[in-house]
Amino acid sequence: MVNYLYANFFGMSEFRPTSFNILPVIIKNLMIVNGLVYLAKITLQQQGSFWLTENLALFDVRSVYFRPHQIITHMFMHAGFGHLFFNMFVLWMFGSTLENLWGPKRFLIFYVVCGIGAALLHLGVMYIQNTQFVEQIQALNPFLDQQEIGELYAILNIPTVGASGAIYGCLAGFGYLFPNSLIYLYFLVPIRAKYLIGGLILIQLWMGTAGGAGRGGVAHWAHLGGALVGFLLVYYWNKTNRKRFY
Repeated sequence: MVNYLYANFFGMSEFRPTSFNILPVIIKNLMIVNGLVYLAKITLQQQGSFWLTENLALFDVRSVYFRPHQIITHMFMHAGFGHLFFNMFVLWMFGSTLENLWGPKRFLIFYVVCGIGAALLHLGVMYIQNTQFVEQIQALNPFLDQQEIGELYAILNIPTVGASGAIYGCLAGFGYLFPNSLIYLYFLVPIRAKYLIGGLILIQLWMGTAGGAGRGGVAHWAHLGGALVGFLLVYYWNKTNRKRFY
């Protein structure tokens, strides 16, 4: 995510549901769960255990650490406090409006499906990206000892964590439904949601094309996967009603 995004939530839209809740139940519980998992992770790490990362983070499907449930659990893991805080802030800022609009059940389905879509695209790009590297290692196997082979295969054991893929789904959904809403960068500079969110997605596409699945420490293709699934879901749900809310 772009770490310099700030906005004034209260000036974001003319949309006013009849029972607006500034901290809806799913958003609140997602924030609590993510915070508790982060606290558990750093507590275990202080004791020298990386059990949570090894079991809940998302790994290349060829990694010894990969488990299918990681497609969901990676959404509740974060690399550091700044990563957690920024993701939860953006989730609240954009997700609250969507949950107030749809209700908790539909929003939770939307959030989880976007996160799964993000993980699947990331895994696919990572598999393609790493295949040539793995084939080169296999060709060199007769000339390497086990320690060298293990060090080379370590690229498959780099974890991916964060709710950013699901949150990009929220961004795409918000941008589709409220394209002309004003978002205030740094609480001062107004910009319409369709331009801000569209620009963020284009940046992710450019950086993902240039850097691959997770080079530079950012899972650009996971962001794009979440945004794509979020857009398709909202388009499908809204296809019989093309009205924008603002």
